[in-house]
Amino acid sequence: MFESFAMNEERVLALAGLYQACALAQQLANEGRCDEGVMEASVASVFRIDAPSVVGVYGEISNVRTGLRNLIAQLDESDRDMAVTRMAVTVMRLERSLSGRPELLEQLQQGIVAAQRQVVHFGPDSVQVTSRLAELYASTLSTLRPRVMVSGNPQQLQQPAVVEKVRANLLAAVRSAVLWRQIGGRQWQLLLYRRQCSMLARGLLTGATLDHR
Repeated sequence: MFESFAMNEERVLALAGLYQACALAQQLANEGRCDEGVMEASVASVFRIDAPSVVGVYGEISNVRTGLRNLIAQLDESDRDMAVTRMAVTVMRLERSLSGRPELLEQLQQGIVAAQRQVVHFGPDSVQVTSRLAELYASTLSTLRPRVMVSGNPQQLQQPAVVEKVRANLLAAVRSAVLWRQIGGRQWQLLLYRRQCSMLARGLLTGATLDHR
């Protein structure tokens, strides 16, 4: 029984996707900018609803290298960012609330399909797609509790374009939280299998880095 709840590479990848999107949202809130390529990889996961595998949700493991680094930092407490940790935990709780609201989940899925049509026309990293995903987050997930509170530089959080990017990343974070739970992930595993999770994340990060040399 306990083996089925132990950490494995798939669950670690889903966690990395979650932490990557949260880290991007936090960086945007603080600095008003983030790595556009990393954000594009995170947002792309939102549209891969029927991916054949966990890796398929992110395209390839290298697309969540930032998330793996963040996850390792949080687990090892070497360079821990409590704001990112709090956000990730809140997103997990938010996903649980969403799972109990099938009508809202349906609305969210329909919105993602509609946004996917814009991807075809404008590209995944376009302002139009980011804006559409931000609107979708605001009209669905923002109505649930707990709300994800993002703190940062007030000047940056007053910029509509920054707020839209933050919300698009939060939507990507929820996507990873859904995936995490679908493959047997539970919040308490982060405590019980902390060391195992860190070792697996390091192995995945090393492999992804070697593959892209």
